Amino acid sequence: MKCPNCGNEMPEGVLYCEHCGEDIHIVPDFEPELELNIEQTMEQTISGVLEELHESTGGGEEWQEPEEYLEEEDYQEPEPIHRKRVWPKVLLVFLFLCAAAAGAAAWYIKGYYSEEYQVDRAEQYVTQGRYDEAITCYNRALELDSDNIELVFSLADVYFLKNNKVEYEYLLREIVRSSNATAEQLNGAYAKLIAIYRDREDYQTINDILLASNNDELISTYQTYIARAPEFSINEGYYTSIQPLKLTAAGAGRIYYTLDETTPTEQSSQYTAPIILENGDYVVKAYFVNEKGIPSEVVTKEYHIENKEILPPEVNAISGDYSFPMNIEITGDTEEVYYTTDGTDPTYASTAYTGPIPMPLGKSHFKFAKIVDGVTGTVAERSYRLVMNTDFTPEEAVQTVIQYSLSTGKINDESGHFDSTGDTYQYTYLYVTNIRKVDDFYVIVESYRTEDGKLTRTGNNFAVNAYTGKLFKLERDDKGRQSLIDLEEREDS
Repeated sequence: MKCPNCGNEMPEGVLYCEHCGEDIHIVPDFEPELELNIEQTMEQTISGVLEELHESTGGGEEWQEPEEYLEEEDYQEPEPIHRKRVWPKVLLVFLFLCAAAAGAAAWYIKGYYSEEYQVDRAEQYVTQGRYDEAITCYNRALELDSDNIELVFSLADVYFLKNNKVEYEYLLREIVRSSNATAEQLNGAYAKLIAIYRDREDYQTINDILLASNNDELISTYQTYIARAPEFSINEGYYTSIQPLKLTAAGAGRIYYTLDETTPTEQSSQYTAPIILENGDYVVKAYFVNEKGIPSEVVTKEYHIENKEILPPEVNAISGDYSFPMNIEITGDTEEVYYTTDGTDPTYASTAYTGPIPMPLGKSHFKFAKIVDGVTGTVAERSYRLVMNTDFTPEEAVQTVIQYSLSTGKINDESGHFDSTGDTYQYTYLYVTNIRKVDDFYVIVESYRTEDGKLTRTGNNFAVNAYTGKLFKLERDDKGRQSLIDLEEREDS
């Protein structure tokens, strides 16, 4: 049974509403207008009957009620009335009154059990500003048709007009929880609820009720109020290789995370790039804060990484075009690293990396890989294009060294002969590099070639300035550092 005043559910047999404090009447009260109509009808009927009684007794004058009682000494016994003539009239009046009362009761009961009547009366009361009476009628209509969501909307609107925001919100929440509400009715109820919380700036409640609705259309409509938990790019579990973990979230906002098992806050690390999970155990906790400051729930995932993958070597120089000499270096672990420049994958037969590699002039392509116990790891590839900003070429640098050797008598001709044997000195361009931050130089090496073709480096190296063509002897000190010796100054001295 529902309370006729507030609509709250009541246990059977209870005569007092615990929700609003209203007494419950077993027999429904007559409406004021109906009682007035009955009283007027009874008064008119009694008046007519009394007039007939007066005429039947032979009274010639019009009947009037005495304004005051006669004094006792002036009182005279009235003449006896013939009761046989009055009795039928009294009985007729009694029967008429009974019929009128029964008709009025029937009319009232018919209205009490008519949803249409209750709704019409409620609308009239609302127009007159009589909100309590309207609430009573709408509650009665809902007792007759409890599944009518439109009646709940109407009742909620009356509470809103009455400025009872608590009952207004309560009824709207009843609508969104109802299984009888249509999609249109749900949208309307959610829109009104969101308006309530938006005015309060209670964005967290908006987020909560929308997510609880599981209604994709609603969530899409009010996306700016939603703070969904971030999504992880990989499932938690066991992995045998390094994992780059990406975190994403719908809508504008920020993601915060921790790796130390603490709950993230806005003072925690903000996610901006993939989280690299290397060897070990990880507990990643993350949550999302949208642009309205609404936080999502915290998501926790655990990972165990046993990296059995051989990682690629880390190369300092990125692929690209260069206009100045550059040393290509392996950073980090350099042991068992091999490389190639012919496009093939490195093997044990390839060149072992032992130190910085001067970038070759023109185009070049390097492949680096770590080889452990015969297993080749991931290959790191780099492509370069080095074009010096000078017209002086490596070939001209070689000619400069040859002319110097001719001038000193070390060789007799440009082929490198120095005696009657077929042996020669050969001068070869090796690479271009910056030496001691002085300038860029072409490095030329001297080799001894026997008549049968065997080639051996003599240890004499030259450096020719890549821009001026000036010749230097290139030597190393006790610490292995390169030094330049000006050959022109040596000759002058």
